[in-house]
Amino acid sequence: VQLQASGGGRVQAGDSLRLSCAASGRTFRTSGMGWYRQVPGKEREFVAAITWTGSAAYADFVKGRFTISRDNAKNTLYLQMNGLLPEDTAVYYCAQARGTPIPTQNNAYWGQGTQVTVSS
Repeated sequence: VQLQASGGGRVQAGDSLRLSCAASGRTFRTSGMGWYRQVPGKEREFVAAITWTGSAAYADFVKGRFTISRDNAKNTLYLQMNGLLPEDTAVYYCAQARGTPIPTQNNAYWGQGTQVTVSS
């Protein structure tokens, strides 16, 4: 499994970004997928996840602002981020679950990350 995240960048507070994660292999469409993020000096934290059937879950701090989605025909995962805040600044990682409904910290395939920087 290879995961390639893209779409990060430098924006101002209130702006929007859409992250994409292109996945290789045939397991994408039957795997839970997710996004995590990490800032220097802190642990990686859960942002959002979506099961292979399309059920989504979100961290409280992104509810109502971020939307996770997937296109199984394109083997691609998305994260639409609206109303970005400076505290959303982080490296965002996409992940594919390994035997669990959604990816977890200790049981997932990881992509390389894409930097999101939000200035006030």
